[in-house]
This record gives sequence, C-alpha cells and structure tokens, in this order.
Amino acid sequence: MGNDSSQARPIAAVRILAALLILFLCSSCASSNAGNQNESSSLPVISIMAPLHFPHPPSQEIIAQVEALAKVKLDINWVPDGIYTDKMNTALSTNSLKKATFVKHTDYIFVKNAIRSGSFWEIGSYLERFPNLRHLDAGILAQAAIDGQVFGLYTERPSSRQGIIIRQDWLEALKLGKPETLEDLYEVIKQFTLGDPDGNGQQDTVGLADRNDLVFGAFKTLSSYFGTPNNWGIVDKKVIPEFETAPYLETMNFMKRLYDEKLMNADFAVTSKEMQRDQIIRGAAGVYIGSMTDVQRLSDEAKQLNPKARFTLVNRIQGPGGGYRIWSIPNYNGLYLFSKKAIRTEAELLEQLAFFDRTMDKELANLMRYGIEGKHYTLNGEKVQLPEATSQLRVTEVNALYPLMIADLSNPNLLKVAEKESMWELAERLSADNDKFIVKDPTIGLESKTYDEKSMELNKIISDATYKYILGQISADGFYQEVDRWKRSGGSQMMAEYTDAYFKRE
Repeated sequence: MGNDSSQARPIAAVRILAALLILFLCSSCASSNAGNQNESSSLPVISIMAPLHFPHPPSQEIIAQVEALAKVKLDINWVPDGIYTDKMNTALSTNSLKKATFVKHTDYIFVKNAIRSGSFWEIGSYLERFPNLRHLDAGILAQAAIDGQVFGLYTERPSSRQGIIIRQDWLEALKLGKPETLEDLYEVIKQFTLGDPDGNGQQDTVGLADRNDLVFGAFKTLSSYFGTPNNWGIVDKKVIPEFETAPYLETMNFMKRLYDEKLMNADFAVTSKEMQRDQIIRGAAGVYIGSMTDVQRLSDEAKQLNPKARFTLVNRIQGPGGGYRIWSIPNYNGLYLFSKKAIRTEAELLEQLAFFDRTMDKELANLMRYGIEGKHYTLNGEKVQLPEATSQLRVTEVNALYPLMIADLSNPNLLKVAEKESMWELAERLSADNDKFIVKDPTIGLESKTYDEKSMELNKIISDATYKYILGQISADGFYQEVDRWKRSGGSQMMAEYTDAYFKRE
C-alpha cells in the first residue's frame, strides 16, 4: 500500500505540471491570437467596387501582398466588365456604393447629378497632403472636374487605344497584306468569310466579330476612318452632333454592307463583349475592332485552343480623303469616387485616399502591374522582363489588378519593360502613334444642362436608329426622322447650350 502511494505522488506531480504547462501554452496562444486579431482589426478597411476584365480576380497571394505593403484590409467587389455599368447604376440608385467606386468615363455623365447633390466627397482639397497624389496631372483632373471641383482619382490611359486586331496567320494563309485603306479592310473581312482562312475546307468563319456597343465596338472607330467628328463637330459656327454629318451615314452604309453580305456576326446588335471575344478565341472570326490592348488576352487564350493562332495589329487606316484619324477620349479611362454614405468622416476618407496614394509607391505599383519578382517576372537591371512562359500566369493571377492603378502611365515609380515586342507592348506603341492624328471631342470641359438631364434618353434615340438602319429596318429618311425627334426631345437645346459655351471659351 505504502509503496503504491509513494509512486503515485511523483506521477500526480507530473500530471499537475503538464496541466499547468498546457494552460500556459493555451494562454499564450490565446494572447497571440488576440494580438493578431487586434492587429488585423486595427487596419483600415478599403472597400472598392471595380471592373473585372478577366475571367478571374487576382490571386489571394497577390491580394495578401498588396494588403501587407499598403497596411490595409481590402474588401473588393469585382464586377465583370460586361455588366459593370448596370451594377454601378444599381448601387448608385439603391445608395449601396462601396467606399470607393470606379466610374467609367462613358458612365460619368450618369453620376453627375448625384455628385452635385452631395453624394460624393470633394477630394481636390485633400490631394496636397499625400506625396504621390499631390503630383497628379492638373490637366487631367480639370478634364474630369465638375463645376471646378475635383471628385475623383483617375485611371490614366492614352488618348486612343483604338485600332484593329487581325489574325496574322489567316492573312498569310490567304496571301493578304495588312489593310491600309477602308476598301482593303473590307476585302480582308470578305476573304476571312469566304476564303476558308483556317483551311478546314468549310465556310464556317466570318470576317468581323462585333458587339452591341456603338462606342467601344467597331462602329465609332470605323466612323473615325470615314472622317466623322468625335461626338460633336463645329460647322458654320455651330456645335452639331456627329450623326448629322455625311461620314456618319457612310459608316452606317459600310456596316450595313458587311451585315447584308453576311461578312460579320449576324447577331452583333445583341452580342456581349465576352461573346465577341469568344468568337475570336475559337477562330470563328478573324477581325476585332476596338481597344488594341485586348490583343494580348485574345492571343493567349486563342493559343490555348490553337497553338498556331497568331495576331497582328493595325492602327492606321486611310479614310476616303486620305490621311489618318482616330477618335479619342480624355486622358482618363475612369474615376474612383468616394461615397459620403459609406464614408462618414474625414478621417475615414483620408484612409481611403492614403491607400490609393500608396499604390503609386515603387514596390506596390510594380507588384500590382507585374506581379511577384521571380514568379511572374524577372529584373534585367532596372527593367522588367516578362517571360512568355509566365504570360498565362500573369493573366490568371495579376492582370485583373490593373484597374486599381491610378495615374500609372505617368508614375515615375513604375519600372519600364525591357525591350520586348509582346502583343501588349505593340499595342501600347501603336496607341502612342495614335496621338499623332487623334480627333478630340470639342465639348470636353463644357457644360450643358440638357445633356446632363437628358443625354441617356436622347442617346437611345440615335443608338436605336443607327442599329435599325444597319439592320435594314429603316431607310436613310427614317434615320433622319429620328434625328428630328432627337432635336425636338431636347437635342436642339443641347446644341444651343454647347454652341454658346464653346464660343464663350474661344
């Protein structure tokens, strides 16, 4: 009995010590976890609504590194680009915007009334507090200002990235050169439809793939080649709409010719951008007219299905009178606006602005643009090498971050890419070449009360009439009857307001 008791004492002591040790360790773990939670919860939450131009958002690894470098917690609502305008308008009308919401340049008009009614923070007076934001381009800020006040941080872009993406291997198969004139372009589109460019013995391709977008689809770029003004023109000391000019009708006739001869997708008027892209990727069509920077993704994805697929770009097409012309937008692609409902205090606004300021810092800007060194890119001195082997990895993990980058084209902290003619680099070079012959909108920076109030309904009148003409549902007389209806519905007043504002500025 005694021996059993004496043996039990050390065993009990060991058990007590073990229990105390477990309690100590659990206490330490709890303390450590609490510390981590406190640290995480103390970080500012940056909530953003942003467009997604790729099938998947950025990888969690990239997002985590952005958060670590910026010392924030990100809450990003990635919305597919094809439905972004609708989702943004819904959030605006239901007052459910994120703290920072991206607004496309083409949608900016629709939020002007909300801005004027006080739904968004004026940020111009805060920019001087930040080391990067204070150097934003005053001219671009002024382009986007409303009543002289700055409300948004701009995503920068060249004046025009518009051009033509063409299957290079199809040109070679049919012994065709790159188009130099509108008639050349017509002939390429025709041969891509009728000439069996993929060599499968079947007539199963169309030349042009287009979508339901008269601005960023094929129509407006083609209209530039024909000599149409950019939205508005100046004739006899009056500001007139582009659709009252002869080149606009010539553009409709060109598109109608392609449609009537079945040289383009017959359902273009109801085709989304994703469906349009899919036709190019699958090899169902060989010409895409729009932003030339779309070529890299189109090329990468087409090669996954057909390794022999190759693309080229054309940005110079001579119009009927010779020379080159291409429409442009202001040097911002869109703006980040800051909701007063989501951001209640000035201190909270400063946290949001501080995040965007940090994205322009060297380490963070290059992470967001190129990814992780050694995984997505390598360095050659002070220049970035983008290996072909990691191209698809950048597409799936990194590239979707690009819309979060503000003023990137003029950011001195962003490293340059080493000499390499990737499709993306070619598109950027030709976009820079476009600057030599851009056509500006003469009303940029001018105010028209009627435009702000009625542009959506008025634009729909002309958009519907343009589609109906191309589809053969109305004649030229019918189209101009719709133009007259546009004038009676407020268009004439808009023209008068812009004319007055234009010549006062002159």
